[in-house]
Amino acid sequence: MTAQAKNKRAGFILAGLVAGMVGMAYAAVPLYEIFCQVTGYGGTITKAEASEAPILDRTMSVRFTANTHRDMPWVFAPSQLTQVSKIGQQQIASYDAYNPTNQRITGTAVFNVTPFKAGPYFSKIDCFCFTEQTLEPGEKVEMTVTYYVDPAIADDPKLDDVTEIVLSYTFYITSFEDVPEMSHEAMTMGEKTAKENEDN
Repeated sequence: MTAQAKNKRAGFILAGLVAGMVGMAYAAVPLYEIFCQVTGYGGTITKAEASEAPILDRTMSVRFTANTHRDMPWVFAPSQLTQVSKIGQQQIASYDAYNPTNQRITGTAVFNVTPFKAGPYFSKIDCFCFTEQTLEPGEKVEMTVTYYVDPAIADDPKLDDVTEIVLSYTFYITSFEDVPEMSHEAMTMGEKTAKENEDN
């Protein structure tokens, strides 16, 4: 192999390594958060069955927040800021998502709770984050999560000081595709939603 060929090969290898490092850096946050969801590490939650646990007199406030990754153009926000319920009581909360683009976008939501020590006691029965969500151009949808706080939290003295749990979601793009022409209906809905967001 000539020196020129060796240099060319080395250049290709270096370019591949750089591209791989960039890709890993881009994926680091969602991969870490998905790992947390699976393992329960860092205050994340695991999927639960319907609650048959007793309902306690102690109440817990749950505050809802929403974020999007820098490349996700959706408008994403909680429909309610907080809910207060008795521990063990099943609740349904909702989030609003709107796609203001002319692209069909599919996204996935990763979630977390704070304080971290409350994560093992926050149980979700059903959630929009369990599957990918696809929004058409101009589409606005309501996404729900069904949850409860496990009564076992009352047996953990480290949680005696916790009166509020924060449930946070971040949406990431998983795929997108251009749509040749946005329908009149979608455009009208998009304009109306944009005006509502400005007014609020």
